[in-house]
Amino acid sequence: MNATNKVAIVTGSATGTGAAIAMALGKKGYNVLINYTKSKNEAEETAIAVSALGVDTLLFQGDVSKDEDCRAMAQAAVDKWGRIDALVNNAGRTKFVPHQNLDDLDAQDFHDIYAVNTIGPFQMTRACAPYLKESGKGRIVMISSVAGTHGHGSSLAYVASKGGLNSMTKGLARTLGPEITVNAICPGMIETRWLREGWGDENYEKNRVAMTKRVPLAKVSQPEDIADAVLWFITGGDLVTGELLIVDGGMHLVS
Repeated sequence: MNATNKVAIVTGSATGTGAAIAMALGKKGYNVLINYTKSKNEAEETAIAVSALGVDTLLFQGDVSKDEDCRAMAQAAVDKWGRIDALVNNAGRTKFVPHQNLDDLDAQDFHDIYAVNTIGPFQMTRACAPYLKESGKGRIVMISSVAGTHGHGSSLAYVASKGGLNSMTKGLARTLGPEITVNAICPGMIETRWLREGWGDENYEKNRVAMTKRVPLAKVSQPEDIADAVLWFITGGDLVTGELLIVDGGMHLVS
């Protein structure tokens, strides 16, 4: 059965939002390639959880900023399952720097963040595009951020990288249709370890409480909220491409 299941690649899927996306796809019967760079133990735990749903998984250690890793990742999925039906570009990187601290960012910070957040999704898209076209109903979903739509975020370099990703999403949507749809999800704050480690426990809790009180829906996103939106783009949305979907509890309405 699993050999004929649809196949999805989710970059950066060892923990947090990526792991939630992998689980959601597994529940829908997708075989899932789970990608990680350093979090091997967590990736293995995620693979076990997804496999328990009755689908196949494949672990792949690779850095999306390296084109050779992107090409190898796509090839690994094809070698195992013979197809790729969906690509979720979730892997991300940032440096937490208050926007007013201009001297705390340098050119290398921009290069490092762009390499993962903007160039990485392009390289993964290029590597997977031929197989996604063969599927006849290929799906690409970028995990972007409201940083790229409203200019708020962990650093100006991160803001710029996500703005670039949003623009590229529209360009790729024009280029890859009609066989492939390309859309982006722009979350606000998500309750994840990644954000807690970046802000520190005290600032994380302070921001979480403040955000919950401020946004119209009085809720900060969970990884599963983002996974639900990804699932809609992949399993539905046949006439939707080039869309930037904000999933932030209404944060953009008050910021």
